[in-house]
Amino acid sequence: MSSKKLLAIVLAGALGVSACGANDQKPSGDAAVKPEKGGTLRILSESRTLNLDPAKSQSLAITTLGLVHRRLTGWQNAVGQPAKVVPDLSDTGKTSDGGKTWTFVLQDGLKFSDGTPITSADVKWGVERSFAPAFGGGLGYHKDLLGGGDYKGPFEGKELDSIKTPDEKTIVFTLTRPYGDWPWIASTPAFAPVPKGKGAEADYHERAVASGPYQVETYTKGVEVKLKRNANWDPAKDQVRAGLPDGIVFQLGQEASVVSQRLAADSGDDQTAFASSFVSPAQLAQLQGNPSAKSRVVTSKSGAVAFLALNTQKAPLNNVKVRQAFQYAVNKAAYQVASAGTAALAGDTASTLITQGIEGREQFDLYPSKPEGDPDKAKALLAEAGFANGVDGLQLVLNKSNNQTDKAEAIQAALARANIKVTIRSLEADAFETETNLSDNPTYDLILSSWQPDFPSANSNIQPLFATSEIGKGGYNTSRYSNSEVDKLIEEAQSTVDPAEAGKKWAAIDKKILQDSPVVPLIYTRNSFIRGSKVGNFYIADFPAYPNYLQVGISK
Repeated sequence: MSSKKLLAIVLAGALGVSACGANDQKPSGDAAVKPEKGGTLRILSESRTLNLDPAKSQSLAITTLGLVHRRLTGWQNAVGQPAKVVPDLSDTGKTSDGGKTWTFVLQDGLKFSDGTPITSADVKWGVERSFAPAFGGGLGYHKDLLGGGDYKGPFEGKELDSIKTPDEKTIVFTLTRPYGDWPWIASTPAFAPVPKGKGAEADYHERAVASGPYQVETYTKGVEVKLKRNANWDPAKDQVRAGLPDGIVFQLGQEASVVSQRLAADSGDDQTAFASSFVSPAQLAQLQGNPSAKSRVVTSKSGAVAFLALNTQKAPLNNVKVRQAFQYAVNKAAYQVASAGTAALAGDTASTLITQGIEGREQFDLYPSKPEGDPDKAKALLAEAGFANGVDGLQLVLNKSNNQTDKAEAIQAALARANIKVTIRSLEADAFETETNLSDNPTYDLILSSWQPDFPSANSNIQPLFATSEIGKGGYNTSRYSNSEVDKLIEEAQSTVDPAEAGKKWAAIDKKILQDSPVVPLIYTRNSFIRGSKVGNFYIADFPAYPNYLQVGISK
């Protein structure tokens, strides 16, 4: 991934609860709650900001930004089914040349919240605007593919030649190379329309012109954002959003533990609210004694893949045998306990890079051992690599948020049993990013992290973490893994338009990368969320591991 993805930093410790039987996920755990049209939904958030600028956003297609902004394509997700790309503003795109040129046609009669028509020029402007340095920070999968190079956005009168708008309904993208996942890319935030010529203001996110069912009514920084209905949104032209509540209120700066307590108590306005933050393992344990609250917790089947990244550019980790030793040395069962108290709470142990719930994923384990590891096998591999006495002096760097230190100590103890000595260094989030994905010459040996794809394709699992292009400069290839053959295979898989064929290629790449052992997959995390008793359609599908905000409503 080429963007500043905070999820890779924070998700590693934000784990939910689910016993093995909870994998038989019910759509919402609230079958008795039948949401109706109307009322005010409240979303309780830890964050003190709410970014409604498409160019700056990394929001998933089914969460916050989707309430205000539509995109060319959208997601349809349901429990027990892979997520699908579906029409939103336009169709899902057509290519006549094997995935290099993509043409999208907008629906008739679409309007912005100010009543003006939404045209292809507005979509083009929105995409071009995402290249402006002042509006950076959003997902950037599209930028290299559109040949952005030194392009700095449209505000100086320059356009991207790779985007054509032959008429008001048609938009044509000519990519630098074939790319089969372009319909998924068209669902990312930058593909939301911005009225041509607008959006130059630094505070555009506070008064963005809406294309979705809601628009900003009031924006009180750090406190609250109120959304009201967009009278120009036509539900008959939107298969992605239910648009049930009359209004939505985001309460900002809420402490997660307090929010969980409030929602468990379920009184007053909190009956019509849900938390955007994960319920912590400690809080989940407390909720077991409250049947009402327990019934209002919904848990994902899976989520991010948590992993230990090995800096392949530093000795002795530049030796593949040494790296493979880590696969056996790590105690995944201890990591589960350190993450959430028990293995059942933490999530399944991981052996693949492609996360659960992604179409085409294949389950395999190249390094089979007991969950507690096999230190003798690890020692034997170290000896083959010329380190019969083990390895000393390695540094494990982590972001100190959540309970990362506890998990790092579990890793440290397991490695010690295989004669791998590791010291731990905890950093604040900004310092962590500076020393890891932003550094050209990093000093770390190991990193504890996690990753959830930005869209439901194995492409988003593999390319951001393992392509040579993603080393340094804000990329998330923190194992500094560079393999020209893998790079070539990634491009071949990205160029494959047929999803089934592409899935097979991605699964083969998954295995090939793990043979080189640049990371140790640890667990597939689980996320849990709690709602008030009047909130309905509150479910987590197989992907992503978040509730679908666009379908939530309340009962009266």
